[in-house]
Amino acid sequence: MADDLLVRITANPAIFGGKPIVRGMRISVEHILSLLSQGETQESILADYPELAVDDLRACLAYARAVIANDSLDAVEVHRG
Repeated sequence: MADDLLVRITANPAIFGGKPIVRGMRISVEHILSLLSQGETQESILADYPELAVDDLRACLAYARAVIANDSLDAVEVHRG
């Protein structure tokens, strides 16, 4: 299931210097994780960013988990687009 979610995380050198983003949009994984860590609910994030889906938020968490599990940002493959 995590692999299905991780396809939602992409990287594009032209967007945020190649940092992981959600589905090619100008919304970084880092930003979503920051909102969640500040206590924002999924509902409030989705209301503020209607182009996102619940699975996008789950993908950000899956990406963070994969990075921690592999102990390296380079060990987690993102789709380059």
